[in-house]
Amino acid sequence: MSAPPAIAFDHIWKKFRRGEGFSSIRDMVPGMVKRALSRRPASELSGQEFWALQDVSFEVRKGQALGIIGPNGAGKSTTLKLLTRILKPTRGSYHVHGRVGALIEIAAGFHGDLTGRENIYLQGAIMGMKRAEIARNMEAIIEFANVRPFIDTQVKRYSSGMNARLGFAIAAHLDPDVLIIDEVLSVGDMAFQRKCIERMEQFKREGVAIVFVSHNLQAVSSLCDRALYLHGRMVAEGPTDQVIGRYIEEAGSVQDAAQPSTVSITARLLTDGPASVSVAPGTELVLSVTYASTIDVSDYSLGFIVRRSADQLVVYDGNFGGDELEQRTIRAGEPFTVRFRFRTHLTRGHYHLECHVQHTPTQDFLGRLRPAANFAIHEDRTWAGIADLAVEASAVTTRVLPQPVRG
Repeated sequence: MSAPPAIAFDHIWKKFRRGEGFSSIRDMVPGMVKRALSRRPASELSGQEFWALQDVSFEVRKGQALGIIGPNGAGKSTTLKLLTRILKPTRGSYHVHGRVGALIEIAAGFHGDLTGRENIYLQGAIMGMKRAEIARNMEAIIEFANVRPFIDTQVKRYSSGMNARLGFAIAAHLDPDVLIIDEVLSVGDMAFQRKCIERMEQFKREGVAIVFVSHNLQAVSSLCDRALYLHGRMVAEGPTDQVIGRYIEEAGSVQDAAQPSTVSITARLLTDGPASVSVAPGTELVLSVTYASTIDVSDYSLGFIVRRSADQLVVYDGNFGGDELEQRTIRAGEPFTVRFRFRTHLTRGHYHLECHVQHTPTQDFLGRLRPAANFAIHEDRTWAGIADLAVEASAVTTRVLPQPVRG
């Protein structure tokens, strides 16, 4: 019989009320009494209520990491607050087995008038740690957070980055069975982000279950085995790169839905293959793009753009004119296909492709498809950057020569 999952979220619904506020106790008490006496079923909504989560289910087992992605207001942070028992579900049930290390907001749970050292003891006590156990981990926490000169300063004097570093260090060093992290990487510098990811990968190897919410798709792709795409309800759940690809595709489709097009574009990555793949650096890919116009178009260019999905950074932006393609005019009702052949000389991360048709004299877009396709690069050597330079390193023994004697 297999062990139960470390985290089980079973058909969870959660609703909130919009804009309710009271300026006095005289107004608040009748409102509370009215809600308490209401016989309306929990499954129904009043005029001011809305569902933040609708029928969300997932499991995370020991040694697994689940990434939760989605736009702002999709219910990601609500999910984490339910897991940490800050909120209660309206419907459904959930179970979290073992000690929980959580960082769901910068400095969440910190007392501003206490020092960093005192807050370490406070957070440890909240997690059920004994004082001696906290003391054993004290030096490692301070060292990891890199706040030693300020550890006996009140945390209200800390910067947001210092708060984030200390909060993560506490959660990461008090031996959790479950680690719940919300956007901790958004405020740290690059060295701290790398240290956080390496620490979470170590936790996975040690059997800790991780739930990681982030807009940093590259970090989610690197760390997580599976991902959940939320938008109030479950849009997709499965292998990380597939779910990220779905998220990027829908975000781009919504962005361009209101823009009328003269030229329609369809595309797929790796001719006769899927529009989402995972490859090694330097892999040759072919993007086949079919264009069809409702009018004759001349003096145009076809754009081919590669973006890093984590931050929308333009990796490559190239244009090809009709003369280069020996297709000087796009004829109405006569579709044609262009094959873009390229090599993925890129470092690890998630990338997506965009294609457009532009009228050269006016620079107007006649048609655009984003994303046309997406792909993930998997490699273990690099941490940051974009280009794969295929660097090779070799070492030789160097004999130290005696220094000349100066008169």
